[in-house]
Amino acid sequence: MTELAAVKAALKSQAVETPSWAYGNSGTRFKVFAQQGVPRSPREKLDDAAKVHEFTGVAPTVALHIPWDRVDDYAALARHAEERGLRLGAINSNTFQDDAYRLGSVCHPDAGVRRKAVDHLLECVDIMDATGSRDLKLWFADGTNYPGQDDIRARQDRLAEALAEVYGRLGEGQRMLLEYKLFEPAFYTTDVPDWGTAYAHCLKLGPKARVVVDTGHHAPGTNIEFIVATLLREGRLGAFDFNSRFYADDDLMVGAADPFQLFRIMYEVVRGDGLGSDVAFMLDQCHNIEAKIPAIIRSVMNVQEATAKALLVDRSALADAQAARDVLGANAVLMDAYNTDVRPLLREVREEMGLDPDPMGAYARSGWAEKIVAERVGGEQAGWGA
Repeated sequence: MTELAAVKAALKSQAVETPSWAYGNSGTRFKVFAQQGVPRSPREKLDDAAKVHEFTGVAPTVALHIPWDRVDDYAALARHAEERGLRLGAINSNTFQDDAYRLGSVCHPDAGVRRKAVDHLLECVDIMDATGSRDLKLWFADGTNYPGQDDIRARQDRLAEALAEVYGRLGEGQRMLLEYKLFEPAFYTTDVPDWGTAYAHCLKLGPKARVVVDTGHHAPGTNIEFIVATLLREGRLGAFDFNSRFYADDDLMVGAADPFQLFRIMYEVVRGDGLGSDVAFMLDQCHNIEAKIPAIIRSVMNVQEATAKALLVDRSALADAQAARDVLGANAVLMDAYNTDVRPLLREVREEMGLDPDPMGAYARSGWAEKIVAERVGGEQAGWGA
């Protein structure tokens, strides 16, 4: 296989998981903005996700969020996905939207609250069994706002105990993905604030526990690609939550703020053989002011473009420059790949996959946007907490 053929094959086999919640209404801390045609049920979210996959060819799975996507029959929901050429992906838990969790969930000082939180996580594993999902994704808003508010070490003990119980419930082929976040909504201590804390817990739990890297969950200037390289080296990178940030956890479209950073991350993925591994490439975004389906299509395309550039890095030339201690030469190899216009290559790839080479244009011409606005009248639109 030629080098170009190998690059094309890798791009054709790439898979980006889209999040169900991105198809619903979302907003800022001050206002959730409603849009016309927004899904009113998990099934309608899947209908929209099917359009993203139809026009990109690389978005075959959809992550669910419980209870936002709670239904009476999860096996039937999985069949609905299959009928539309999709599969159900990660099951995301919610231990942050209940009054009981004001002081934490699995780390709460009250054993009754911790029990409530763990029972919810176990329910999510039950849902995985029904949907055929592989991954349970955990993010905890747990933390403290004031020095002395709670015992920092005791909270880690409670976290470890809860994770161990849920880990023990996982079935064959199922995984636990532990996400971290620098801060918010806890501002003094966060119980899982960084990749090291998440990695330490995963290491103790066992091989089914992996770390999730959300690209918006770091302090300014953090070298995210170093984290990615390290976790890949240790075999503990489970998934990405792709988004973009200017200040904090902004959940903007991936690659919007710093496309060069996305390229650097994807190069480490390629370098660490993560592209063809079991690492899940998921979006975690909110589309507050832009149309949702086109924004998700564009986000998938942004990931594709960064991946294509990463695949075009001349790794032999890079290794030679590094061995020669040629600092500028090594940097130039990376920059040559980053500065390559990969859009013609991706158009070729889509044509070879039987797709329209212009996903955004194809969606606009499809009439789906007009169809859902006309048909989705009445009922309650999906959104945060809906």
